[in-house]
Amino acid sequence: MGGLLSSYWGYSGDDELDPASGLTGKQKRLVTETWGIMRQDPMKLGIAVMMRLFTKHPEYRSQFHAFKDTPHEDLPKNKRFQAHASAIANALSTIIDSLKDPGLLEAILISLGEKHHKRGQTVEQFNNLKLVLLVVFKEFLGSRWTPEVNNAWSKALDFVYSIIFKVYA
Repeated sequence: MGGLLSSYWGYSGDDELDPASGLTGKQKRLVTETWGIMRQDPMKLGIAVMMRLFTKHPEYRSQFHAFKDTPHEDLPKNKRFQAHASAIANALSTIIDSLKDPGLLEAILISLGEKHHKRGQTVEQFNNLKLVLLVVFKEFLGSRWTPEVNNAWSKALDFVYSIIFKVYA
Protein backbone atom coordinates (compact mmCIF):
# COMPACT_ATOMS: atom_id res chain seq x y z
CA MET A 1 0.00 0.00 0.00
CA GLY A 2 2.93 2.32 0.63
CA GLY A 3 3.78 2.18 -3.06
CA LEU A 4 0.23 3.12 -4.01
CA LEU A 5 0.18 6.04 -1.59
CA SER A 6 3.60 7.18 -2.71
CA SER A 7 2.59 7.18 -6.35
CA TYR A 8 -0.67 8.88 -5.39
CA TRP A 9 1.25 11.82 -4.01
CA GLY A 10 3.97 11.69 -6.62
CA TYR A 11 6.81 11.23 -4.11
CA SER A 12 8.37 7.99 -3.09
CA GLY A 13 10.59 8.99 -0.17
CA ASP A 14 9.37 9.81 3.31
CA ASP A 15 12.06 12.47 3.62
CA GLU A 16 11.58 14.06 0.20
CA LEU A 17 10.18 17.57 0.50
CA ASP A 18 7.53 18.70 -1.96
CA PRO A 19 8.54 22.29 -2.72
CA ALA A 20 4.96 23.27 -3.65
CA SER A 21 3.26 22.10 -0.47
CA GLY A 22 6.17 22.11 1.96
CA LEU A 23 5.18 18.60 3.04
CA THR A 24 7.43 15.58 3.17
CA GLY A 25 6.43 12.27 1.68
CA LYS A 26 5.79 10.95 5.18
CA GLN A 27 3.56 13.91 6.08
CA LYS A 28 1.54 13.39 2.90
CA ARG A 29 1.18 9.70 3.74
CA LEU A 30 0.03 10.51 7.28
CA VAL A 31 -2.61 12.95 6.02
CA THR A 32 -3.87 10.48 3.42
CA GLU A 33 -3.97 7.53 5.81
CA THR A 34 -5.69 9.39 8.62
CA TRP A 35 -8.19 10.98 6.24
CA GLY A 36 -9.03 7.46 5.05
CA ILE A 37 -10.11 6.70 8.61
CA MET A 38 -12.03 9.92 9.22
CA ARG A 39 -13.89 9.96 5.92
CA GLN A 40 -15.73 6.76 6.79
CA ASP A 41 -18.59 8.72 8.38
CA PRO A 42 -18.68 12.11 6.61
CA MET A 43 -21.96 13.23 8.16
CA LYS A 44 -20.74 12.56 11.70
CA LEU A 45 -17.44 14.32 10.97
CA GLY A 46 -19.12 17.34 9.38
CA ILE A 47 -21.61 17.69 12.22
CA ALA A 48 -18.79 17.48 14.77
CA VAL A 49 -16.87 20.23 12.93
CA MET A 50 -19.87 22.54 12.64
CA MET A 51 -21.04 21.98 16.22
CA ARG A 52 -17.54 22.65 17.55
CA LEU A 53 -17.23 25.75 15.37
CA PHE A 54 -20.56 27.16 16.57
CA THR A 55 -19.76 26.32 20.19
CA LYS A 56 -16.42 28.11 19.95
CA HIS A 57 -17.70 30.94 17.72
CA PRO A 58 -21.50 31.29 18.11
CA GLU A 59 -21.37 34.59 16.22
CA TYR A 60 -20.65 32.64 13.00
CA ARG A 61 -24.14 31.15 12.99
CA SER A 62 -25.62 34.42 11.73
CA GLN A 63 -23.91 33.78 8.37
CA PHE A 64 -25.88 30.56 7.85
CA HIS A 65 -29.36 31.78 6.99
CA ALA A 66 -30.79 28.29 6.47
CA PHE A 67 -30.38 27.33 10.13
CA LYS A 68 -29.25 30.41 12.05
CA ASP A 69 -32.44 30.47 14.14
CA THR A 70 -32.39 26.75 14.97
CA PRO A 71 -31.57 26.14 18.64
CA HIS A 72 -27.99 24.91 19.03
CA GLU A 73 -29.00 21.56 20.47
CA ASP A 74 -31.38 20.94 17.53
CA LEU A 75 -28.81 21.63 14.82
CA PRO A 76 -27.69 18.00 14.33
CA LYS A 77 -31.29 17.05 13.44
CA ASN A 78 -31.81 19.97 11.02
CA LYS A 79 -31.60 18.73 7.41
CA ARG A 80 -30.13 21.98 6.07
CA PHE A 81 -27.47 21.82 8.78
CA GLN A 82 -26.80 18.18 7.93
CA ALA A 83 -26.45 19.13 4.27
CA HIS A 84 -23.85 21.78 5.06
CA ALA A 85 -22.02 19.46 7.45
CA SER A 86 -21.89 16.80 4.76
CA ALA A 87 -20.66 19.37 2.23
CA ILE A 88 -17.73 20.22 4.51
CA ALA A 89 -16.66 16.59 4.78
CA ASN A 90 -17.11 16.09 1.05
CA ALA A 91 -15.06 19.21 0.30
CA LEU A 92 -12.27 17.89 2.49
CA SER A 93 -12.41 14.56 0.64
CA THR A 94 -12.26 16.34 -2.71
CA ILE A 95 -9.26 18.37 -1.56
CA ILE A 96 -7.38 15.33 -0.25
CA ASP A 97 -8.25 13.33 -3.38
CA SER A 98 -7.02 16.20 -5.59
CA LEU A 99 -3.62 16.57 -3.97
CA LYS A 100 -2.18 14.38 -6.73
CA ASP A 101 -3.27 16.92 -9.37
CA PRO A 102 -1.91 20.38 -8.41
CA GLY A 103 -3.77 22.19 -11.20
CA LEU A 104 -7.11 20.67 -10.25
CA LEU A 105 -6.44 21.28 -6.56
CA GLU A 106 -5.70 24.94 -7.18
CA ALA A 107 -8.87 25.36 -9.25
CA ILE A 108 -10.98 23.71 -6.53
CA LEU A 109 -9.45 25.83 -3.77
CA ILE A 110 -9.69 29.11 -5.69
CA SER A 111 -13.36 28.37 -6.38
CA LEU A 112 -13.92 27.55 -2.71
CA GLY A 113 -12.17 30.76 -1.69
CA GLU A 114 -14.19 32.87 -4.13
CA LYS A 115 -17.46 31.39 -2.93
CA HIS A 116 -16.67 32.00 0.74
CA HIS A 117 -15.16 35.43 0.15
CA LYS A 118 -18.37 36.55 -1.64
CA ARG A 119 -20.37 35.34 1.35
CA GLY A 120 -18.26 37.47 3.69
CA GLN A 121 -16.15 34.79 5.36
CA THR A 122 -12.81 36.16 6.51
CA VAL A 123 -9.26 34.87 6.73
CA GLU A 124 -9.68 34.91 10.52
CA GLN A 125 -12.73 32.66 10.25
CA PHE A 126 -10.81 30.21 8.07
CA ASN A 127 -7.97 30.19 10.59
CA ASN A 128 -10.45 29.56 13.40
CA LEU A 129 -11.89 26.70 11.37
CA LYS A 130 -8.40 25.21 11.05
CA LEU A 131 -8.10 25.09 14.84
CA VAL A 132 -11.52 23.44 15.08
CA LEU A 133 -10.61 20.91 12.40
CA LEU A 134 -7.46 19.90 14.27
CA VAL A 135 -9.41 19.39 17.52
CA VAL A 136 -12.15 17.37 15.82
CA PHE A 137 -9.63 15.28 13.87
CA LYS A 138 -7.84 14.51 17.13
CA GLU A 139 -11.13 13.38 18.67
CA PHE A 140 -11.94 11.17 15.69
CA LEU A 141 -8.52 9.54 15.55
CA GLY A 142 -7.97 9.07 19.27
CA SER A 143 -4.64 7.36 19.92
CA ARG A 144 -3.75 7.53 16.22
CA TRP A 145 -3.46 11.31 16.58
CA THR A 146 0.20 11.77 17.34
CA PRO A 147 2.27 14.96 17.40
CA GLU A 148 3.58 13.90 13.99
CA VAL A 149 0.05 13.54 12.58
CA ASN A 150 -0.91 16.90 14.10
CA ASN A 151 2.09 18.55 12.44
CA ALA A 152 1.31 16.93 9.08
CA TRP A 153 -2.31 18.08 9.15
CA SER A 154 -1.38 21.56 10.32
CA LYS A 155 1.09 21.95 7.46
CA ALA A 156 -1.38 20.47 4.95
CA LEU A 157 -4.11 22.89 6.03
CA ASP A 158 -1.65 25.79 5.87
CA PHE A 159 -0.83 24.78 2.30
CA VAL A 160 -4.54 24.52 1.38
CA TYR A 161 -5.24 27.89 2.97
CA SER A 162 -2.31 29.52 1.16
CA ILE A 163 -4.13 28.79 -2.09
CA ILE A 164 -7.59 29.78 -0.80
CA PHE A 165 -6.16 33.05 0.55
CA LYS A 166 -4.96 34.09 -2.91
CA VAL A 167 -8.55 35.21 -3.42
CA TYR A 168 -8.27 37.48 -0.38
CA ALA A 169 -5.06 39.19 -1.51
